[in-house]
Amino acid sequence: MDDLKAKYLGRIADAADESALEAIRLAAIGKKGEVALKMRELGKMTPEERQIAGPAMNALKAEITSALAARKAALHDAALDERLRGEWLDVTLPARDRRQGTIHPVSQVTEEVTAIFAEMGFSVAEGPRIDTDWYNFDALNIPAHHPARAEMDTFYMHRDADDDRPPNVLRTHTSPVQIRSMEKTGAPTRIICPGGVYRADYDQTHTPMFHQVEGLAIDRDISMANLKWVLEEFFAAFFEVDGIKTRFRASHFPFTEPSAEVDIQCSWVDGQLRIGEGDDWMEVLGSGMVHPSVLRAGGIDPDEWQGFAFGMGIDRIAMLKYGIPDLRAFFDSDLRWLRHYGFASLDVPTLHGGLSR
Repeated sequence: MDDLKAKYLGRIADAADESALEAIRLAAIGKKGEVALKMRELGKMTPEERQIAGPAMNALKAEITSALAARKAALHDAALDERLRGEWLDVTLPARDRRQGTIHPVSQVTEEVTAIFAEMGFSVAEGPRIDTDWYNFDALNIPAHHPARAEMDTFYMHRDADDDRPPNVLRTHTSPVQIRSMEKTGAPTRIICPGGVYRADYDQTHTPMFHQVEGLAIDRDISMANLKWVLEEFFAAFFEVDGIKTRFRASHFPFTEPSAEVDIQCSWVDGQLRIGEGDDWMEVLGSGMVHPSVLRAGGIDPDEWQGFAFGMGIDRIAMLKYGIPDLRAFFDSDLRWLRHYGFASLDVPTLHGGLSR
């Protein structure tokens, strides 16, 4: 025991880095280390011998473990000291306002949307941006012949010619997150799914990558009336205008039944859009009651549960609220644009303190 103790304590003291320490730990107290092998010999000893050898071996293992921890801490402190000697910063220098960053409008609006729905009991769910064909289409009741599944609209990942597996896709919406969330948590549930999505389109109001937020609420007695209330509360809080009227128009989506496009009240005055007043309407999102097939795909019995879902473009509602005319500018990385439309980094949106200032 004394020889082992002297051997390993000396090696630990001489270790130059953490990788050397790890090698010593494995050699000494790892599963196949010398101390571990010695401890296996306890079974061959008499009870009297074990009473002496057992505590001694345990003490040796504890001492080696303590020495390893102490040396690791010393190496860490030495590395930090070396770094501090090589790096320095004069904290008395004045702040450089020109270099102060700003929050991108997409990030700001995502935080605003999250704050509003959090007040209504919705939690945030996230999922992979590259997903399977099943989660992106099949589980959402989108048939094989649907135009959205064509390569001219969807980005499919590369596959070898002899690969028979279903292809992966850059998700075309955040609805796959709803399926994964239903599989994970079941019902009841109340979530929103913000994130980036991808479609093959590019013009003033479309880009190959953009951002969506989708909502899902499932319970036993949920109806379209609940959906209407949630959306009207959201619009009033987001646009900071009380009493915004909404209009539901019958539509068709594979994943909801019945389905509805939702318009909000607006007007145009001298070329300026005003939300919440006037006699005009603007389409802002799609919604409906979750299709029974989608509930089954998520592992939920549609005979016991029902719910609503909705989805809107984060970039688009940011354009409406903050008067941004071109969607493509969101992705140009123009510092002048970011300084004009950006938000203060410490301005965290809350319903109590204000969403935007």
